Amino acid sequence: MEVVHGPGDADLLRQVGNGSADFAGVTARPFRDIFSRLFPAPWLVDFTGALPTLRLFSTKLKLGENLLMNRLCLPLLTAATSLAVLAVPLCHAQEVLDGIAAIVNDDVVTFSQVRELVGPLEKSARETLKGEEMVAKIKEIRLRAVNDLVDRQLILQEFRKNKFNIPPHYIEDRIQTIVREEFGGDRSAFVRTLQAQGYTLDKFKQLETEKMIVSAMRSQNVKSDVIIPENKITEYYHKAREDYAVEEQIKLRMISIRKAENGTDSRRGMIEEIRAKVLEGAEFNDLARMYDEDSKQDEGGDWGWINRKTLNESLAKIAFSMKVGQISPIVELGNMYYLLFVEARKNAQTKPLTEVRDEIQSKLIQEERQRRQEEWISKLRKKAYIKMY
Repeated sequence: MEVVHGPGDADLLRQVGNGSADFAGVTARPFRDIFSRLFPAPWLVDFTGALPTLRLFSTKLKLGENLLMNRLCLPLLTAATSLAVLAVPLCHAQEVLDGIAAIVNDDVVTFSQVRELVGPLEKSARETLKGEEMVAKIKEIRLRAVNDLVDRQLILQEFRKNKFNIPPHYIEDRIQTIVREEFGGDRSAFVRTLQAQGYTLDKFKQLETEKMIVSAMRSQNVKSDVIIPENKITEYYHKAREDYAVEEQIKLRMISIRKAENGTDSRRGMIEEIRAKVLEGAEFNDLARMYDEDSKQDEGGDWGWINRKTLNESLAKIAFSMKVGQISPIVELGNMYYLLFVEARKNAQTKPLTEVRDEIQSKLIQEERQRRQEEWISKLRKKAYIKMY
């Protein structure tokens, strides 16, 4: 396997650096959440998704049937497309759809595929990061996307190599299900929606077919019959005991009353009276529903189970020093009076293995399936000719 990074990536990064290439803009908007559900990002552990949009293969280039011919001609074609990218003004960079991001044996992965796949992630990176950190993050996102598109192409090629076949009625059954569930059985509305998005029914069927292929190949080559030995579960638990630690918690009710706006102490008498009624046997929750001026009033001042981080430091110190069934003194903080009541307490502890065993087992099974999947993909890569630009 040959992996080479060329000038194409640098050109894309140059566009990112000056903020002119907003690739999120070329991602087709999903209708009724169909596409986003059918085509999840392929770098997820489960390779069941085809791709997130339906424009993906519209610029796929057929570069000849002979691998040797590809190796001779593709550098020239890549140079030409790179020049085409550079010749377009940066403000129109998102309209360039024919750049080559990678060669996978006799197929290519295009820049348009990468752009459509990473659009939402890049948009998020631009909104949350700046400068070199943003550029580095976008480069990481794109490189991961290119690698995942390469892996997906290898899976499709392996399917064709083995002369497998997806019966056409499987695809038609899938279309019928979508029409029934998403369009109330109106096939014409489904087709019109595709056309409005710029897609044809044949293209949609093609992507559905490829989605099924990826799923079937993964199921065949990545066996799901994973058994985790008991000693592995125990070993993991002891290594990750801190992950299963539970902080001290209390079940708290609280009444909050604002001070008088005129600066007098007139409302302190109200909360003193409330406290006295509780001490005489009145239900704290009933009084909270009557007098509490916080968002918890309708719940009788019930804050549920909380840890020390839920409250501000002053209130937390008082609340966690109280015994179960105890009512606090009147607490004055800022422009508020508070009255606290602790209903129950849970001491800090580590969840026992019996309680988290199934969770650990599921995690280890998922990790093993991921390992097997990566091993399978690695074997496909070793047999392939891959060149990344």
